[in-house]
Amino acid sequence: MPNPIQYSVVVPVYNSTDSLIELSDRLETVFKETLKASYEVIFVDDASPNPETWPTLQKLQQLPRNISIVQLTRNFGKPGAVLCGFSQVQGKFVVMMDDDLQHFPEDIPHLAQKKNHDIVIGHFKKKEHGWAKRVTSDMKGWLDSVLLGKPKHVSNGAFVLLKREVVDAVLKLQVAYPYISALLFFVSKDVVNVDVRHGKRTYGKTGYTLGKLVGQFLNFIINNSSLLLRGVAVVGMLFSTMSIVLGIYYFVRSFFQVVNVPGWTSMIVVMLFSTGLILFALGVIGEYLIRIINGIENRPSYIVRHKRTSNYDK
Repeated sequence: MPNPIQYSVVVPVYNSTDSLIELSDRLETVFKETLKASYEVIFVDDASPNPETWPTLQKLQQLPRNISIVQLTRNFGKPGAVLCGFSQVQGKFVVMMDDDLQHFPEDIPHLAQKKNHDIVIGHFKKKEHGWAKRVTSDMKGWLDSVLLGKPKHVSNGAFVLLKREVVDAVLKLQVAYPYISALLFFVSKDVVNVDVRHGKRTYGKTGYTLGKLVGQFLNFIINNSSLLLRGVAVVGMLFSTMSIVLGIYYFVRSFFQVVNVPGWTSMIVVMLFSTGLILFALGVIGEYLIRIINGIENRPSYIVRHKRTSNYDK
């Protein structure tokens, strides 16, 4: 009988080709020569527009390695692709990593040294991002602590090793707009960091456009907190207080001096601000309602078009 799989590596794929070949080779070396452990790799193609991505994965799947490949029907985003990969794993431990080789496969043994913890997150000692990406990353780290309950001493990241029990628990959570970190921190607070390297991007370009980043940020804020609703409530209370104060001021003023055009300025100011606030509040509430409806409809986070599971006997 084949040995039970110890490690499952989940790799969401978008538009990559050459990096996948190198990634597969380096993973083979790490698990065969360094960790000396049985493993599988699950590549999930998130409906890449690049016509060469799926054929490249098909070629990799033909190698004498434990490689499974999945293609989604459309672009569901990285969280959907990750959850799809989670649903296919067989190993006792699951590694989640990117397809662009900015995560070093050779650092997986460092993560494995802390595998007695539920969640082990790779912490980049030096990030190879531009200043703008570093700033947004720091802001996101702060929001992770405030909104998700991430332990303050832990840095978040996408290079992660998980116990199988955590993955199984995550798959039981039915979320219309999943955010992987939120799901992980909901399941367990037993989280530690391990220092890892961050490589420069040598293959292709990032798939995160401004629109996708904004969409991911909205998913993060709306689906994992009531921050916007509370913000609207606070702003509403402030404007209500200002309106009362202005009303008292103009009422008192009318007794002591004549106003040529009574109430004109205050009326216009109040109308503009209150109308804008109402429209903004309606937009926020409408977004929440849309997501509630999608959750009730139980829309899947991903839909599989093709799947090829490895029959390689380890």
